[in-house]
Amino acid sequence: MAKEYTLSIIKPDGVERNLVGKIVSQFEAQGLTVAGIKKIQLSKKAAESFYGEHRERGFFGELVDFMVRSPVVVIALHGEGAIQKNRDTMGATNPAQAAEGTIRKLYSKSIGENTVHGSDSVQASAREVGFFFAASELV
Repeated sequence: MAKEYTLSIIKPDGVERNLVGKIVSQFEAQGLTVAGIKKIQLSKKAAESFYGEHRERGFFGELVDFMVRSPVVVIALHGEGAIQKNRDTMGATNPAQAAEGTIRKLYSKSIGENTVHGSDSVQASAREVGFFFAASELV
């Protein structure tokens, strides 16, 4: 398995409930390294651009409104099989279907407020990490 980068976002519900440290520690426990991290307030334009692939779906407006309601923490993670480790650590999108001990099972309020986002492929990871981080910010 190759070392790779992936993106995780701790969404507004996670930041509002001060879960950042708990969530980051779960990624680190899986052998992932924080290569870059920052707390930001997404603009509506940035949220619409980042989630543009979902523009035609019924939940797009609600997703954008949620992502701009308060700050998020964006994290570039690095490690062996980082994309899959991130996905496994987060758990299923629907917290009711997420495995015990996963971030979404532990902390998510609902499918709409599911606490974290994670890249789902090598292509998505490259685009998403690049959306938030310059190469010089990844250490």
